[in-house]
Amino acid sequence: MNRALCILAAALLTLATPVTAADEPIRIGWTPWADGIFVTRLAERLIEDELGHPVDLVEAPISEQYQALAWGRIDVMLMSWQPKTHAPYLERLGNRVEHLGVLYDGAQLGWAVPAYVPRDQVESIGDLADHSERFDGRVTGIDPDAGLTRLSREALERYQLDAFELETSSGPSMAAELQAATQDETWIVITAWSPHWLFAAEDLRYLADPMGALGGSERVQALARSGFYNDHPEAARMLARMYLDLDTLERALLEMYRHDYSAAIDWYLQEQADVVAHWLGQPPSS
Repeated sequence: MNRALCILAAALLTLATPVTAADEPIRIGWTPWADGIFVTRLAERLIEDELGHPVDLVEAPISEQYQALAWGRIDVMLMSWQPKTHAPYLERLGNRVEHLGVLYDGAQLGWAVPAYVPRDQVESIGDLADHSERFDGRVTGIDPDAGLTRLSREALERYQLDAFELETSSGPSMAAELQAATQDETWIVITAWSPHWLFAAEDLRYLADPMGALGGSERVQALARSGFYNDHPEAARMLARMYLDLDTLERALLEMYRHDYSAAIDWYLQEQADVVAHWLGQPPSS
């Protein structure tokens, strides 16, 4: 009887003990864009291995990530392009998110073509109008709700490219179409961004955008749901310190393309050991 009462008392105590947000896995939203994959997986590795806290990755379109942050269905996203690309999403959120810090800056959006497309014929986005047949009347794009897709639709109108259609798919599908085209030196124009491994793997160039339809230099920031810092101060501090040099990030993306994201993270952690130690609040190795 005494043993049964003890078991019952323990069960009641367990039910009475609230499960706090600090006990739950940190949920990081992500979309399969090359830089987003690497940075998200890098953060996951550090939070789990160095901070000892579990992580759940939640794949979702970029617009849904902003909504999920606002409603607390995810804790963090590491793919917020500011100030222009994701401005409409941020404007709807008001103070329902926490800005943790800039992950990298000097990022760029644009339309790109392979280098074998003659520059003297196609130097700017407006020049596409004279070569719609060579490009099969297509601009090869990425996710339908990506900020780059929204800006690309506006670019079609501003440059009056009536003979072109923007074909949306995903980042990996766009890359696959580009690589298939370059094998035969078929003319293709893609919606592109930097940093991306494609610029290291293929000989590409951005088309000039004299109207500024696709914006200028961007910064990529880490965002969190309201209350995240209070619930996970150690992880929040790490993400706030997390800043990646753009050149080194592009080298990591090339490693990811050649091997996989795990090998790229191994390379980065070795190459940038002191930088990562700073993120974690640790002294440098030397």
